[in-house]
Amino acid sequence: MLLAISAVSASAREVVVASFNVHNYIAIEAGIPSADPLVTPKPESEIAAVIEIIREIQPDILGLVEMGDASMLADLQGRLKGAGLDFPHSEWVKGADSARHIALLSRYPVVARQSRDDVPFDLNGVKTRISRGILDVTVRLAPDYDLRLVGVHLKSRRQVPEFDESAMRAKEAWHVRQHLDAILEASPDANLMLFGDLNDTKNEYPIRELIGVAKSPTYMRDLALADRSGLRWTHFWPAADEYSRIDFLLVSNGLWPEIDRSRSGVNDSKVWAQASDHRAIYATLKIPKK
Repeated sequence: MLLAISAVSASAREVVVASFNVHNYIAIEAGIPSADPLVTPKPESEIAAVIEIIREIQPDILGLVEMGDASMLADLQGRLKGAGLDFPHSEWVKGADSARHIALLSRYPVVARQSRDDVPFDLNGVKTRISRGILDVTVRLAPDYDLRLVGVHLKSRRQVPEFDESAMRAKEAWHVRQHLDAILEASPDANLMLFGDLNDTKNEYPIRELIGVAKSPTYMRDLALADRSGLRWTHFWPAADEYSRIDFLLVSNGLWPEIDRSRSGVNDSKVWAQASDHRAIYATLKIPKK
């Protein structure tokens, strides 16, 4: 049995993909107040905890939620390099939200970029857009193996006067599902992963819509990750004393066989609460060597 395990390990390359809502990794210019009272510069103590958690996971590809502007992505990229984690390749999506963005850092080259800053739709007669856009890149993990990554951050559960936040999430999820369908209808065997903060639990419409119909060609499998204690929650909402799983990794039928479930999970670092109100999640891929 040990010989068999060694043979499998020798024939596959391991790649770790992580998703982390880093909770307002944002800088605000001195003397210029933010229009959003919930947007404040991220303290150095929180940034240090973010770096520590990423070092614990040692990802090869890192999806980021609630990243600030492009300069803040470069800031994190530089800090990680100083900590021994070099991610020379990146993607940053502008989106409609001027403060919080979806981004990605990668050790592997990005060979195609299909991200969408502007995804318009109608909500109860009002024209609006997906708040953070849709990140979409193809990363080359080997000469004969590409991984396509779609990153999203659906509307928060924070109520706003302009519209029903749950209706907004439902609309955003529907449009992201159309984006996934287009990818999988064109390439049914695509190695596709969706990452991000979906701001809903698996029983709610947005998650069910993104997962799709079981056994269909466009089905996206929920990895249902857990920490070392078997707990699956990824977010703590102190106002409600509520722990929930709202951060997800979903994978296509084509990618599913490459997932090593035994080496995937929810990071349970001792400093998670210092870094963010979310816990990072990660999955290990075993890429066959041909």
